[in-house]
Amino acid sequence: MRRAGRENLGMPKPLEGIRILDLTIWQQGTYATAVLADLGADVIKVEERTHGDPGRGAWVAPGNGLSAYFEAHNRGKRSLALDLKHPRGREALLKMAESADAFVTNFRARAMRDLRLDYPDVAAVNPRIVYVMASGYGIAGPDADLGAFDFLAQGRGGFASTNGEPDDPPIPAQVPIADQVGALHATIAVLSGIASRERTGKGSRWDTSLLGSQLSLQSFDITSYLFTRQLRGRQHRGGSRPFWKIYQGSDGKWFVIGMLLERAWPEVCREIGRPELVTDDRFSTFRKRIGDHAKDLIAILDEVFATAPARAWVDRLNSIGMFSQMVQSYDELESDPQVQANAYIHDVPREGGSPVPLVGTGIAVGGTPMRIDRLAPHLGEHTEQVLLEAGYSWGEIEALCRDGVAGPVHHDEGA
Repeated sequence: MRRAGRENLGMPKPLEGIRILDLTIWQQGTYATAVLADLGADVIKVEERTHGDPGRGAWVAPGNGLSAYFEAHNRGKRSLALDLKHPRGREALLKMAESADAFVTNFRARAMRDLRLDYPDVAAVNPRIVYVMASGYGIAGPDADLGAFDFLAQGRGGFASTNGEPDDPPIPAQVPIADQVGALHATIAVLSGIASRERTGKGSRWDTSLLGSQLSLQSFDITSYLFTRQLRGRQHRGGSRPFWKIYQGSDGKWFVIGMLLERAWPEVCREIGRPELVTDDRFSTFRKRIGDHAKDLIAILDEVFATAPARAWVDRLNSIGMFSQMVQSYDELESDPQVQANAYIHDVPREGGSPVPLVGTGIAVGGTPMRIDRLAPHLGEHTEQVLLEAGYSWGEIEALCRDGVAGPVHHDEGA
């Protein structure tokens, strides 16, 4: 399938010339640096020599042999296989840090201290570097060194408590939203640090976390509780207001109405074939419709919407200014005309094979979507190239690889 979308037309990307050392695994840190790679940064992914990032083997698609998980989070990067526990491996990383713009990690703080790669260690060789640590629970407090994953942050950060029907148990989102939001906060930290350095000439340390970003994601909702000390309950089908709710059409498909303004009430009554509701005292004011008699109106709308297909209702409601959209599943997104027109999903070239569809960042510059230039690297694919750029000679690189400091382990030769 040929995907619609404007080509890059050779336009330089905004972060070209920026080099980032990437000590991240799994998702929170890796997606942060993937976004930076999409924007043109040279991201050098430093991986453990034996197996690399543990995400490499996750969700491998039998059709093309690629890990959807790893490709989504590591596209566009270069891979350096390096033993950071070996003194010469640490020395090599610090040598690369001398000319890097940013250093990003989601390792635990204790691990970075043990490796002697904490901010003071890296800043000692490059005072201008922007050092970003994306932790689980923040850098202070009794749980600062606890391990964390997305699922845990959704629970501890309150997000899981808000999901599901009122009588359901707490339900974390299926989508790893804590990792993704945490990644974007780390991306913001990198960009802010670089902007600050350009103004002051000095590098800095920035810290983000899964827990902190979960609270930030829910800023209004948590602040509302802090103001009132009242917990807002979960609602059936996502909402308590007639025009902020999910409905089902006659074809079994679901659609959502999302309108916070008092708008088009007479037109709605006409479109649903119930003009008498305009003069019904129960619904004579906006407050009555969304509050006092909301349940009555929802029951009427449920009955009416069950008489025609969901798409028909979406089109009719939008035509009168009542915002509505289909609830789409993943198998429908690829053919969505807006997804196609804006190149939110586009094909990435694959050497020796067919192009691979990947989801981009959704960012456009000057009207041109930022496209993904290349797939994720093989483990250690760019080891020699990166070390040469850091000033190592071929002889020194051969020695590092021979001594087990650099270069991937070939498993048919033993670990």
